[in-house]
Amino acid sequence: MRFGPVPPSQAAGAILAHSIELNGTKLRKGVMLDAGHVAAMQAAGMGTVTVARLDPDDLHEDEAAHRLAKALVPDPQGMRLTKPFTGRVNVLAEGPGLAILDEAHLAAANEVHPMITVATVQPYQQMGPRGMIATVKIISYGVPESDLTQACTLALGAIRFAPPVLRSATLIVTEIPGGAGEKGAAATQTRLEALGVSLESIRTVPHQETALAEAISQAETDLILILTGSATSDPMDVAPQALRHAGGRVERFGMPVDPGNLLFLGSLGDRPVIGLPGCARSPALNGADWVLSRVVCGIPVTGHDIARMGIGGLLKEIPTRPMPRRGGR
Repeated sequence: MRFGPVPPSQAAGAILAHSIELNGTKLRKGVMLDAGHVAAMQAAGMGTVTVARLDPDDLHEDEAAHRLAKALVPDPQGMRLTKPFTGRVNVLAEGPGLAILDEAHLAAANEVHPMITVATVQPYQQMGPRGMIATVKIISYGVPESDLTQACTLALGAIRFAPPVLRSATLIVTEIPGGAGEKGAAATQTRLEALGVSLESIRTVPHQETALAEAISQAETDLILILTGSATSDPMDVAPQALRHAGGRVERFGMPVDPGNLLFLGSLGDRPVIGLPGCARSPALNGADWVLSRVVCGIPVTGHDIARMGIGGLLKEIPTRPMPRRGGR
């Protein structure tokens, strides 16, 4: 691509590089100049105009952005692509779900040519309807087709979308004298609704293994959530033990995300069970959000996955935290 100032007489067929005022009308950058534009510029006495002219092996910014977006999302299930405009195409979610990203291939595509760019949300970012998962932007007015083809090859299928696969949940709350009771149910329901999950039942039981195990066994929903009145402080504490007594298993207790350390993850048969940390009573982001969204959207979560969440797992302090991270000293 050739870029720079030229006399108006040489501007026909080129792309206007910078917006200009012409006879009281703004001529926006990116427009393809024609004979009428040239005549108007000459009549206005313009000596030069800055333009971009594509070479034979260049692609226009809109075509390049469209091709790259189509390569990134060959199967747009749960997503849609916007029409290209000024070298940009956005990838939008059509409903709730998670953004699944191939980080290595996205990085490789971004290294091909500095004018070819893809920006995305974080991997496994929870999305809502019309949420922007990615934006493809061709920075210049055109790029070499060979480079665009290479970027498309590297980025093929690098963006996927995981919609919710679980539809119903039970929340079991354990109660202790003077405890929080069902405080936190509203925040839990809001989280579930954002993922398209219905909170079918809220059941309160004493903070005892036997009572909790019975409630777990009786739950009939796709997902079982447990919020204990007293913090779960050990893998052998009341809630993990109750899950085992109900015939379930504990995959992982504890996570390197703060707030959210005291989460545990398990299963009862083929149904996931999440022991929520106390911070889940607040609507603020915590480690449980990351686990809950993956589980609801059918993304396997192992102890290894939870261990990796520690990188970037230091989250903002929440106002309701009983013992803030920072003391008075």
